[in-house]
Amino acid sequence: MSDKPKRAASFQGKPCRQTLPVATPQLLRDICGPAHIHLQMLERAFAEDHLRAESGGGEIVVSGEGESCRLAISVLESFAARIRTGAEASVEEFEAALRMASGLAPATPASITQEAVMGLRKPVLAQTAGQRAYLDLLRQDESGLVFGVGPAGTGKTYLAVAVGAAELKAGKRERLIVARPAVEAGEKLGFLPGDMEDKVDPYMLPIWDALNELLGAQEVERRKERKEIEVAPLAFMRGRTLKNAFVIIDESQNATVPQMKMVLTRLGRGSRMVVTGDPSQTDLPLNSKSGLDHALRILDGVKGVAISRLTAEDVVRHELVARIVQAYDKDAARGAPKT
Repeated sequence: MSDKPKRAASFQGKPCRQTLPVATPQLLRDICGPAHIHLQMLERAFAEDHLRAESGGGEIVVSGEGESCRLAISVLESFAARIRTGAEASVEEFEAALRMASGLAPATPASITQEAVMGLRKPVLAQTAGQRAYLDLLRQDESGLVFGVGPAGTGKTYLAVAVGAAELKAGKRERLIVARPAVEAGEKLGFLPGDMEDKVDPYMLPIWDALNELLGAQEVERRKERKEIEVAPLAFMRGRTLKNAFVIIDESQNATVPQMKMVLTRLGRGSRMVVTGDPSQTDLPLNSKSGLDHALRILDGVKGVAISRLTAEDVVRHELVARIVQAYDKDAARGAPKT
C-alpha cells in the first residue's frame, strides 16, 4: 500500500516486537477483520520491514524491523479508536487509519475521539491528514469563511455538509443552506417540467444524498418543510441576508466574480460560510473568470478567512481516481493545450 507510515532510517534493520492488549473479544475480531484481512493489509504496508501481525489470547503481537512495530501498533490503536467512536470496522476505515498514521502529526486515539463529527446517524471521521486539517478549520467559529478547495473525491463538500448538519441538529445554527451555481441549466431552466423546485433538484442531488445519509430521509424532509434546510441555486441568494445559518457554496468554481461577491456578502450575524470547489474543473464559458480563483487570491490573509487546500493525496474514492487526478495535474504542469 502506498500509504505506508514513515520510519526513521537510523532504526532500519533492527528487530522489534510489540504487543497490543485488546479489551474484548468482539473488538479483537473487529480490529483483525474477517479472515484477518486487516492484519494482512498491515503486513503488506510494512512488507519491506518484514512485519508480521498475529492475534490470540486477547492481544495482537507485531514483529518486524526498525520502527515498523511502533508504527503498526499506532495504526491498530487508531483503528480501534475509530471503531469505539462508532465507525464501521471496514477495510475503508482501516485504510484511513493507515493513511492517518503516515502524516506528520499521526492521529492518536484521543484526537480521533475529539475530532469526530458526532450527533449524526454515524460519526464522520477524517480519512486523511488533509481532511483532518480541513475539519479542524470547519469547526473553528473564529473562521467565519472557510474555503475548501481540491480535486474530486477529497470529501470537501461532504465534510462541510456533515459539520453543518451537526451544528443544525445541536441547535448551534437555525438553518443549513446549501447553494450551487446551476451552470448546466443556463437559460434552459425555465423549459424544464414542474415547479421551480422540480427544475433545480437534479442539480442538487449530491447534496440531498449527503444529507439523507447523515440525517436520514425523514428528518431531512421534516427540516426541509420547516425551512431549516434549504438547497437552492446560487442565484436564489441575491438580496438575502443569511442570519444564524451554516451556509455552504458548493461547486463554486462555476460562479462568476460578481456572483461570488454577491453570495459572500450575504453573510449575516451568527452565520458561517464554507465555499467548496475545484479550480481546475470550471464549466464557465472561456471568456468568464472564475469567482473562486478571484476570491482565493484577494481574500488570502484576510482576518476570519481560512483556506484549506486538499490534494490528490486526500482522494478517498476508488484509488484510480487519485491516479487520474495526478495525471491531469502533470498534464497541466506541462502546459498541454486543452481540448
